Amino acid sequence: MKLIENIKNIARQNIKTIVLPETNDERVLRAAIQAEDEGIAKIVLVGNEATTKEFANEKGIDISKIKFIDIEKTDKLADYAKTLYELRKHKGMTLEEACVKILDPVYFGMMMVKCDDADGLVSGAAHSTADTLRPALQIIRTKEGEKLVSAFFLMDVPDCIYGENGVFIFADCGLNENPDSETLAEIAATSAKSFEKLVQKESRIAMLSYSTHGSKVSELTEKVVKATEILKQRYPEIKVEGELQVDAAIVPEVGRTKASKSEIAGTCNTLIFPDINSGNIGYKLVQKLAKAEAYGPICQGIAKPVNDLSRGCKVEDIVGVIAITAVQAQ
Repeated sequence: MKLIENIKNIARQNIKTIVLPETNDERVLRAAIQAEDEGIAKIVLVGNEATTKEFANEKGIDISKIKFIDIEKTDKLADYAKTLYELRKHKGMTLEEACVKILDPVYFGMMMVKCDDADGLVSGAAHSTADTLRPALQIIRTKEGEKLVSAFFLMDVPDCIYGENGVFIFADCGLNENPDSETLAEIAATSAKSFEKLVQKESRIAMLSYSTHGSKVSELTEKVVKATEILKQRYPEIKVEGELQVDAAIVPEVGRTKASKSEIAGTCNTLIFPDINSGNIGYKLVQKLAKAEAYGPICQGIAKPVNDLSRGCKVEDIVGVIAITAVQAQ
């Protein structure tokens, strides 16, 4: 069974309500219908209902069975604006500014999640990562006990024996540009939790570098070495190895050769990249060359599930991220 089908089955066991605020995008509307038809979530579209229905009709899409909240007509508008003002007045936001800002479908959708009128939100098909995550951090904020927000891609590589039968988490590929050792360690710890929740298998972390166990020594490698030490000290229950080159991380015979004393080298399924350059390049190479499914960037560390989409996403990608968001909300 493909990874995403398993995640969809988990989502069906406890149906959650997911907000989609990009109703001017054909892919989003088609994904909303498919997600409802497959029974993986209850979908709420937010925006201008008349404009969206006109657009949907032009595209031959019937959204009549999907719940739609017209922002300007809902009786929640004033309450949401007031709550936004209370959350942001310490940053100088006035009530008048909040009344304008809440008309933005992304901000309105975030407030639905904040106020428990929905369980999660998916955006990014027509917005930048910043436009999706800025309101999330302003309104929903970080999860209690979490120190930062990071992003990962859930990778499903066909006909692959490495990782968890081709399933990996790649992190951080979307948010933290050049994390220091402390930040790398936290990204790794949170990624382990995400892997185990979504894949339902034990995480085995590789802290990636161009060096394996001191084969090269530089400022770049020492950052990863220190991050590995921090992670082992702070989270002794987590299985982690580092620093590792990627072949030593995922290929058993290379792992045995380059890191012979390690219990998990060559079998890692949670790959932590040293910076966003390597992470972003890595996931796109695997996606394009190995024809892998890449779901994300999936956010972790936010108090309630909010997930970004690549602006080049397909309908199936959106449906997959909706399922992932629903499972995160369980």
